[in-house]
Amino acid sequence: MKIAVLGASGRAGSEITKELASRGHSVVAIARKPEAIPVAPGVTALGGDASDAAALANLIRGCDAVISALHHDIKAETLLQALKTAGVPRLLVTGGAGSLEVAPGLRLIDTPDFPEEFKPYALPGVAFLEDLRGETETDWTFFSPAAFIEEGPRLGVFRTGTDRLIVDADGQSRISFADYAIAMVDELEQHNHSRSRFTAAY
Repeated sequence: MKIAVLGASGRAGSEITKELASRGHSVVAIARKPEAIPVAPGVTALGGDASDAAALANLIRGCDAVISALHHDIKAETLLQALKTAGVPRLLVTGGAGSLEVAPGLRLIDTPDFPEEFKPYALPGVAFLEDLRGETETDWTFFSPAAFIEEGPRLGVFRTGTDRLIVDADGQSRISFADYAIAMVDELEQHNHSRSRFTAAY
């Protein structure tokens, strides 16, 4: 497939770009600093500002799907408009963990232990998911990571779920950027969560 990756120079975006390329997909890798995008066969690095829907539409036209690693920096409305203008049918989004439930009706972001200093970064992801849930034209998927997504090895082994935070036997919720990328590209290829959210953690 031909896939556009937004934020392809960031930690999640760069791992997703590398994972796509390793599986033989053609990647249009877009970032404000294209020189920082990983170099790999099948990867075309482009400079672009995703906050401009019309300009973004020109960059992604002809792609089968868009994977965005920019939910903190761009509104769902802008991104969806770009996809519709370009005729791209599918959107996958790197989301946050704050909107995952830790108990029925209780989101992680609403728990007493959620750090106040993280809320300004988590709230845009919560809003982005809510906006996507009202979208019926574009085929979207919102991928919430574990509570902690970090540098680490590419293990290729993790668990997936839907709206509930996944924790291990010690109560920890973690995944590496490399394994997050595997789960994202698996979803692209397997298409298990159409117009819904999923999560992955060890």
